[in-house]
Amino acid sequence: MKALVVYLMSEPETPELAEAAVEGGADIVELGFPFSDPLADGPVIRAAAERALGRGMRTRACLDCLAEVRARVDVPLVPMTYASLLEAYGWERFAEDSRAAGASSLIVADLPAGARPDLRRIQLVAPTSTDERLRVAAKETDGWLYLVTLTGTTGARTELSTTLAGLAARAREVSDVPLYAGFGISTPEQARAAGDLTDGVVVGSRAVQAAEQGPAALRDYVRSLRIALDAG
Repeated sequence: MKALVVYLMSEPETPELAEAAVEGGADIVELGFPFSDPLADGPVIRAAAERALGRGMRTRACLDCLAEVRARVDVPLVPMTYASLLEAYGWERFAEDSRAAGASSLIVADLPAGARPDLRRIQLVAPTSTDERLRVAAKETDGWLYLVTLTGTTGARTELSTTLAGLAARAREVSDVPLYAGFGISTPEQARAAGDLTDGVVVGSRAVQAAEQGPAALRDYVRSLRIALDAG
């Protein structure tokens, strides 16, 4: 079965939303820890981060949110953030506190493979990554390799990126770790097409938009992705 990863921004409502996402068929929940200058994020997630920061969602509050999500769901939970936040909080302290709160792994969007090899995390690679970068990232990644399907920021797109097939093929040549594709995947059709090339998909911006309409809307949206992936 193809893995379905759903991204949600850490806010007071997120535990209930995460529960709805899992009820809809999410296998993994990625929790965004908001940062004031999220270079990899497009307008939807950037706006969600600004809203979360405005509501007081700093690192400690996000860790508390993570712990509340863990109390509600029994799937892997993956905080996603940026190096500056970990630098301010303390690298080792964050790793310890996030694990204690229930994190299964970690994504640091702007920390390249090879940097801080002691920090176990899911590595990201992009169509621009060299074969050597792919090799290092696959060797160091924690569980699965995140394939960024396009060059640019997160956000819904009208079509699946044509660069995914080549990136997936190159990644398969250097490693046998599971490959999950993300960035620009928003419709069930795109999820199915990406799932045909990889072992799973990550859906962010469109999931955040669905979450803004409440748990029922998110559950229905995630279920539509689950059905499409299972039919692939």
